[in-house]
Amino acid sequence: MLPAAIAPDSSQSFDQIRYQPYNTNYVPDAVQQIKGAKWTNDFVGVPVTAGDKSSVGNSSCLPNAHQSTNFSPTQQPANFLNNSVAQIRSNPSHNSPQISTEGQFVALHDYVKRVDDDLNMTKGQIFNILDNSHSDWWYAECVSTGNRGYVPKNHLAAVTSLESNEWYFGELKRIEAEHYLQLPGNDHGSFLVRISESQSSEYSLSVREENTVKHYRIRSRYSRTDPTLKRFYISRQLPFVNIQQLVNHYLENQSGLCCRLGKPCIRPTHPEPVGLSHKLIDKWEIPKSSIILKEKIGQGQFGEVFKAVWNKTTIVAVKTLKPSSCDAADFLREAQTMKRLHHPNLIQLYAVCTQTEPFYIVTEYMSKGSLLNYLQSPEGHALDMQCLIMMAAKIASGMAYLESRRHIHRDLAARNVLVGEQHAVKIADFGLARMIHNREYVAHAGARFPIKWTSPEAANYSRFTIKSDVWSFGILLTEIVTYGRSPYPGMHNAEVLRQVDAGYRMSKPPGCPPELYDLMLECWAADENKRPSFATIHFRLEQFCEDEQPAYRNANTNIHSHPNGNSIVALQNKQNPSSGAYHNHIEISVSP
Repeated sequence: MLPAAIAPDSSQSFDQIRYQPYNTNYVPDAVQQIKGAKWTNDFVGVPVTAGDKSSVGNSSCLPNAHQSTNFSPTQQPANFLNNSVAQIRSNPSHNSPQISTEGQFVALHDYVKRVDDDLNMTKGQIFNILDNSHSDWWYAECVSTGNRGYVPKNHLAAVTSLESNEWYFGELKRIEAEHYLQLPGNDHGSFLVRISESQSSEYSLSVREENTVKHYRIRSRYSRTDPTLKRFYISRQLPFVNIQQLVNHYLENQSGLCCRLGKPCIRPTHPEPVGLSHKLIDKWEIPKSSIILKEKIGQGQFGEVFKAVWNKTTIVAVKTLKPSSCDAADFLREAQTMKRLHHPNLIQLYAVCTQTEPFYIVTEYMSKGSLLNYLQSPEGHALDMQCLIMMAAKIASGMAYLESRRHIHRDLAARNVLVGEQHAVKIADFGLARMIHNREYVAHAGARFPIKWTSPEAANYSRFTIKSDVWSFGILLTEIVTYGRSPYPGMHNAEVLRQVDAGYRMSKPPGCPPELYDLMLECWAADENKRPSFATIHFRLEQFCEDEQPAYRNANTNIHSHPNGNSIVALQNKQNPSSGAYHNHIEISVSP
């Protein structure tokens, strides 16, 4: 059992605190203050390159949780994974394969082949990479079957990497970790490891304890005599040569955590392959005969939207454009630009069909439909404010990406954001407004123009910029916090134009946090140059999500502020769970 923490001692020397991530606000290590406890000055272990996340996850140095951690750099555990370079065999369609990735790869997700020269993958299968010359699709050989074909790169991880572990979630926000761990299928002891938000070179362990989630900082420290030797720890009493060994230990031992680790957190979603197939990465036009339209799932001012099947294998969404609504050459040119945009919160444009009208736009399919309809549904009404703001932050992230690429949406609204499983949100129709002839976007009363979402300079002078998108995002925020209420309730378009030009702004929606309304007002600044950037909006919304006020956070999470400024998880004495006093318990420092 770990010893109880002792109050901070201001007489500590620099050597005692020098390895704390925050030298000015530290929680002294219990082990340093216990009589007779010592921390060795030197490490004996496997050399790890500083900041190299693939190295820290190297399973070639992964011993059993009960083994001694002090083996030399030349020693290897018995379960050492073969890390030899994949053997390349001749392939008539690949005369000069480029091999820059060594070792074998493991399938992180299942994949069902979409075209003849794809390769089916089952999660956990091992592959040799024969050609990685393409950035998104690799030509591979399955070790167990000998079959070869193309597989999506984002479904693979090197077998010796940290990413190959089922419990490793990489870049994941604290609030998202809490949400994931409380989804059905996860229970007491479920856990995940993620990159720390506040210290990107460190990691956090998130653990579900009954109906709450605890977060622990996984820190690292180099040897004082050999800067290439590194250890990872939550408590300094228990250093490990890598993250896997640390996790293995806590799977078997509680050792001061809220509970012993159980099963890895279930992944609610997995990444979509980039493009429909390797054959279509640089190809935009596909034949209509490859598309089978199914049920109609939506209709807008540009046309209808259908759930469809491509190549008899893959579910897609197809937007049909009204005849003569745009020029084929302009449409293809814009589609080429849109297809190069890739972000987790943007809908993927797969291909187009322009040989005959109506034109088709083929995109990825989102199961929950538009954000507007979702918010108005019983499932949407069940979302709390924290979840709503988290969804808004994801939309802002996608718009910040468009902003960085100097791309304008022109029609940002809840109807043009799509929802998938587990509250995944993706922006749709970015750039589509520019494809359509200008007559669709004449600002006058009765026109099919989204007046209520449009900035004054865009409505009055057709001046569309990223700052006019910021205005629209402010309106979108009102839709989100009101569960799909139409903006400017009780006002028609012409009245909205007059009132907004005169300085009117919508009042704070019912239940909207004041800080969020302040952000809306900033988005609606009359001077477009005074509106925040999407990068700023994204940052502030994430701050709202991380706010520990009851309005934004699950108050059950047992996290407190220590007088010295650090956040700590208080693992309190079970016989006195409500005292709130820092006595007879263990303090392990944590952070986002």
